[in-house]
Amino acid sequence: MTTGLMTPDPVATYIVVIAIGAVIGSFLSMLIYRLPIILKRQWERDCRETLGLPGPGPAPAFNIAWPGSHCPACQTPLGLRDNIPLLGYLLLKGRCRHCRAPIPRRYFVVEVVTVLGALAAFVHFGLTLRGALAFALTAALIALTFIDMEEQILPDVITLPFLWLGLIANVAGLYTSLPAAVVGTVAAYVFLWLMFQAFRLATGKEGMGYGDFKLFALAGAWLGWQLLPLVILLASLAGALYGGAMIVAGRRSRATPMPFGPFLCAAIWLALFYGTPVMAFYLQRSHG
Repeated sequence: MTTGLMTPDPVATYIVVIAIGAVIGSFLSMLIYRLPIILKRQWERDCRETLGLPGPGPAPAFNIAWPGSHCPACQTPLGLRDNIPLLGYLLLKGRCRHCRAPIPRRYFVVEVVTVLGALAAFVHFGLTLRGALAFALTAALIALTFIDMEEQILPDVITLPFLWLGLIANVAGLYTSLPAAVVGTVAAYVFLWLMFQAFRLATGKEGMGYGDFKLFALAGAWLGWQLLPLVILLASLAGALYGGAMIVAGRRSRATPMPFGPFLCAAIWLALFYGTPVMAFYLQRSHG
């Protein structure tokens, strides 16, 4: 494991990494907003076709690239200076330049978190393929976290490609061995599926969605089966503590659904960076 940025000019390297993180963070902010809308429109079209219902008629183009960035309140296109990652939000003081409507704080938060994720990935793994792939997974986990928090969905279009990317990375043994990754992928999916079925039989309710199974399988593909207990323990503990705190504070009831994906994403990220030493420490203490 590389623990530092091994370059002749580390300051310039940090600046480049921060710039890359900010640009990717800006893209993720847009993706988090647009992808659920795109998916919902596609699901609606598929349902209408399946049921033989007439379509709603032609609609304006809407995809990841179009229309350009604009204020959601007044629809005014944003200028170049307003679109500068991180700085644009700060210069505007969180409000549209034209109508002064507040800009969702999420945009800025996502950009900041992505920059921190980029720094963490390249400092921890170095300027290597491992570092680049770790940052790519970090970006995917950030997108999945915010989408699940807001829409309670974990899009396959993000989860499945990164599941395969984890398996491909481990062909070269970048994070674990390929056999451990394959076993981990299968074991993770089957474990949560069995938990889902058991919970439904016991309560008549669905405790989680199939997106959580695929996300946990992604964890197996990147980390191998050995770190899966740590991931599910961390995610379950964090989810229980957060849910309990929200209930005590009166901000949610026991019947209110709570997405599990954000806690899984955080646990996967922690396990990717620190899972191996944590498990080694635990095994050493338990056998010491």
